[in-house]
Amino acid sequence: MKFRPLHDRVVIRRAEGDIKSKGGIIIPDNAKEQPQEGTVLAVGPGSRDESGKLIALDVKAGETVFFGKWSGAPIKIDGEDLLIMKETDIMGIVEAT
Repeated sequence: MKFRPLHDRVVIRRAEGDIKSKGGIIIPDNAKEQPQEGTVLAVGPGSRDESGKLIALDVKAGETVFFGKWSGAPIKIDGEDLLIMKETDIMGIVEAT
């Protein structure tokens, strides 16, 4: 299925969490801390200002971003668990050095 978000929404694949603690203990799925980092898969066209002019989003597909702990709504597309959120829920873009 192909999915295109509307307005200023972004689809994100959450990064994989650690399966072991620093001490080597395996962490069960229900006790794992959900990562607040992910990769942008798709972005909407943007929002409109009061005059109706389209304001493009700052994030682009393929970028790695940080977002709030409770940000986004979980969705499932083609059996994959993803998040959909507004661009304002994204706190920053990770830039490669």
